[in-house]
Amino acid sequence: MNRNIEAIGNKKFTAGQQAGLNWITVTFMVIFHAGAIAALFMLSWKALFISMALWWVSGSLGIGMGFHRLLTHRGYKTPKFVEYFLTFCGSLALEGGAINWVVTHRIHHAHTDNDGDPHTPRDGRWWAHMGWILRGTAQQHEESVMRRYAPDMMKDPVHVWMNRLYFVPLILSGIVLLAVGGWSLLFVGTFLRVTVGLHATWLVNSATHLWGTRRFETTDDSTNSWWVALLSFGEGWHNNHHAHPRAAKHGLTWYEIDINWYGIRALQFLGLAKNIRQISKEQIAAAAKPRFEELQKAA
Repeated sequence: MNRNIEAIGNKKFTAGQQAGLNWITVTFMVIFHAGAIAALFMLSWKALFISMALWWVSGSLGIGMGFHRLLTHRGYKTPKFVEYFLTFCGSLALEGGAINWVVTHRIHHAHTDNDGDPHTPRDGRWWAHMGWILRGTAQQHEESVMRRYAPDMMKDPVHVWMNRLYFVPLILSGIVLLAVGGWSLLFVGTFLRVTVGLHATWLVNSATHLWGTRRFETTDDSTNSWWVALLSFGEGWHNNHHAHPRAAKHGLTWYEIDINWYGIRALQFLGLAKNIRQISKEQIAAAAKPRFEELQKAA
């Protein structure tokens, strides 16, 4: 398929007006958001601590370190059992199967803030944050698109199997939470935790293409946002990421807290991560030079 034709085809769904609602997705979003509200009346220290731990497992180990920096961009390498474990963790976030997630994100990088971008704020802030999940293709791609954008994963039968059954880990974890802590732990540890995690990820799609600072002059609207970075374990340093997508480290200074990077470094220390890609000091210095010269002229 010609890339320009594909971009136009994706644009039709990105705009959202022509595409109908995905009623299954809408139903589950309503259920989880209602469950999250109910969970606010069931809070306890036990439920809160367990939910925070699960949020880190699903959001940092799973989405940030696994789905994003490892599977999508191959910013580092791990043994297959580690890759599958991180994929399992990502399934607990209820953000779709890993292959579908990777395809969506690779399309985003191929057409960032242009025709074909699945969730650019140029098509509307609500669309970029959540609307794209509720209408059109969302992350339910045709097999031909999946084979084009994620051939590495489509050739792996384990990933294909995990992608098909991505919802099973969350169901199993919910059963365990109910057995261990009753309804309060189930609601806080599943409905509230998943809903907060979803919005944290969606803020990377919306907020970090709307507000923030820019270290690198990229052709898109990506920005660095400290508060989104805190909510997403380091994914909010989005301008750094879009300037050098394959780099596993997004936070480039001591104050750019990047928990996902700390996790990758921990894997490296344990001998479980190698070939880690980073943005070089020369590339960072080159990005800072024009801004420094501009400040000198202003002075």
